[in-house]
Amino acid sequence: MLKKVEAGVLSVAYEESGAADGAPVLLMHGFPYDVHAYDDVTPLLVAAGCRVIAPYLRGYGPTRFLSPETPRSGQQAVLGHDLLAFMDALQIQSAVLAGYDWGGRAACIVAALWPERVSGLVTGGGYNIQYIPGAMQPQSPEIEHQLWYQYYFHGERGRAGLAQNRRELCRFIWQLWSPGWHFDEATYDRTAASFDNPDFVAVVIHSYRHRFALVPGDPTVEATERRLAERPPIKVPTVVLHGGNSGFTLLPSPEREKQFFTGSCVRRLIPAAGHNLPQEAPRDFAAAVLSFVQGAGSNPAVPSGREFAGG
Repeated sequence: MLKKVEAGVLSVAYEESGAADGAPVLLMHGFPYDVHAYDDVTPLLVAAGCRVIAPYLRGYGPTRFLSPETPRSGQQAVLGHDLLAFMDALQIQSAVLAGYDWGGRAACIVAALWPERVSGLVTGGGYNIQYIPGAMQPQSPEIEHQLWYQYYFHGERGRAGLAQNRRELCRFIWQLWSPGWHFDEATYDRTAASFDNPDFVAVVIHSYRHRFALVPGDPTVEATERRLAERPPIKVPTVVLHGGNSGFTLLPSPEREKQFFTGSCVRRLIPAAGHNLPQEAPRDFAAAVLSFVQGAGSNPAVPSGREFAGG
């Protein structure tokens, strides 16, 4: 059911399913996706008794800014604050947070800075908090090649291209990042409607410029950005998911990733999945969430996928 609530600087639109008194699970989408990424995950969680909530991020779908004066920022700190304000607005003191890409970043930030609000974390792609102080440090040519879209958005040509060709561009990104996922036009169109949000382009462009320190951030969250620049560890129980067939980034080494998760952590590789984990592997994603809801607690275990490192 689509609902709306005023939370912080936003009127947040969100889908809610399941029992009102069920264990709360917040499902966070990324770019360029929306809440429909969880269409096949949600029924599995509802069947297990969960209260399932999937908000549209700022700049997506029916979510709107409350004031024209609010900066249309897409920086990481505002995503974390948006999620925290949303939980406050719904009076959710603690929940399982699950997400990937931008949504995984928001979930990781709340887990790192406000761990008392998180009973378990499922993060697609690992430690999604950006290290902006090191953003100008060159990486390997293979990784630089994969970041083409970010560099495209740094210039006016890229901003205009996103504004003019948002549906074609985002579909191309879906294909690149999930080469083994053969989605149909109806599936894509359900999500692509969210890109018609009047603030979509502004938020996306700011996000990809801010992470390279090319534009200033929202001054109201600068204190949070300073905390994130210290790369805070995540201490809450966590399941990390990676797609083994992702065209998005190279798979990080377990040793590198492990340093950011200092609590109990299980890492899983889903061999056939790409970047859009919940839509490509809904059962694996739901199983990771349910490992917390069904009492795995501080020692999560996922009954599907392949484990490639312990925490």
